[in-house]
Amino acid sequence: MDPRIFGLDPQTLFDTCITLVAMLALFILLSYLLFNPARKLIQKRKDYIESQLSEAASAKDEALAMKKEYDDKLAKVDDESTELISQARQKAKERASEIVNEAGDEAHRILARAEKEVALEKDKVRDEMKQEMVQVASMMAGKLVSESISEEAQAKLIEETCNEMGDSTWQS
Repeated sequence: MDPRIFGLDPQTLFDTCITLVAMLALFILLSYLLFNPARKLIQKRKDYIESQLSEAASAKDEALAMKKEYDDKLAKVDDESTELISQARQKAKERASEIVNEAGDEAHRILARAEKEVALEKDKVRDEMKQEMVQVASMMAGKLVSESISEEAQAKLIEETCNEMGDSTWQS
């Protein structure tokens, strides 16, 4: 036995060179057969993930844009509904005012009609009172004068008295 632990003899050097060449060949072969497909698979997966992230970001941006658009539309609808409610209230107030005014006008017309009817009724009552007073006066005068005056003279006297008194006396 050789007292050396490690001996550099030509056989060891040759075996080492062959091992290194075999390892290099194996590395190249494995790199071509295993590492390159693995790298391609990893790159493909990386590209897929990046595209998914990019699509997710664009979808998120699109969703945010749609959300903003819908929020704007909702705000616009709220404003429009508030405006419509305001207009409806205003129209209702105007209509209520019109109804009150029409009712007031109708009340005035009714009062005016009632006043005219009262005035006509007063005139009618005055005329009736006038006729009755004429009849009473005629009867009284007839009793007083019946013996001394003829009926023609009596009618003439009543007519003259009525003409002298005039209509203004009866209307006061």
